[in-house]
Amino acid sequence: MTLTATPGAAPRSPLTTARAWLTAALGAVLGLAPHVLHHVGLIAGTAFVAGAGGNALLYALGLLLSVPMLRRLHHRFGTWSAPAIAIAVFTGMFALSAFVIGPAVTGSSPETGRQSPAVTPGAPLPTTTPGHAGHHP
Repeated sequence: MTLTATPGAAPRSPLTTARAWLTAALGAVLGLAPHVLHHVGLIAGTAFVAGAGGNALLYALGLLLSVPMLRRLHHRFGTWSAPAIAIAVFTGMFALSAFVIGPAVTGSSPETGRQSPAVTPGAPLPTTTPGHAGHHP
């Protein structure tokens, strides 16, 4: 498994190099798409992308968008182990983002998408004093 060009291979033309850079940039954008898409909740409605269903949808979309990259990995290395490793890394990073980082940042539950009640440490709790209900009808 080598990441360098094959010895004796013809040098790449500038057009091939530009195409490779464009493909890499497009792959990076498509790889980030599932992460960025969860921000459309304000536009598309939180019911569409919130909770476990939204996470499953974005995970499936991420896998779908990574198929061209996975095919190139298989072609480049001649084995399915490289795409399998890429899928494992994607799954781990997606799970970390969806179930650990996201809820920690937003204070929401990943299963329901609902905000957990805000707790302010040291905030005074409302109290009632004796005789308070006497002036209410």
